[in-house]
Amino acid sequence: MWHTVSVLVENKFGVLTRVAGLFSGRGYNIHSLNVAPTHDATLSRMTIVTQGNEETIEQIIKQLNKLVEVVKVDVFACDEDHIERELVLIRVKTSSTTRTDILQTAQIFRAKIVDVQLDTLTLELTGQASKIEKFIELMESFEIASINRTGRIAMSRE
Repeated sequence: MWHTVSVLVENKFGVLTRVAGLFSGRGYNIHSLNVAPTHDATLSRMTIVTQGNEETIEQIIKQLNKLVEVVKVDVFACDEDHIERELVLIRVKTSSTTRTDILQTAQIFRAKIVDVQLDTLTLELTGQASKIEKFIELMESFEIASINRTGRIAMSRE
């Protein structure tokens, strides 16, 4: 089962290395990892998506809480009440015959056009991972030049 682990950490040198090392040292796979500062300049939030059973996730939480720089750990399972989003930038090759179809599909998904070139369109889409996956799947019927994804970020509904 997929879990999204939100870790509030002190914004100090080496914290990312220690957290990533904790996962790799115990054989846990990181599916995606995002790190960014919070509204407090002394803190950053790490959002880690990983897979495991309840025992594995409990072990991850215990190990994270042992790190001095960790302030708080929240875990969101796929069935919990929380907000998740992901961002994708996707560049699709276009021609005069495919441009309209690409734009119509983008409109259905509420994707934004962020760059237009003679033979490519770059689109931005935010949403749940399932929406991103479906959009990419539909864009594969055209020729995808490149994709950049952020991975998930999450927040509890408090």
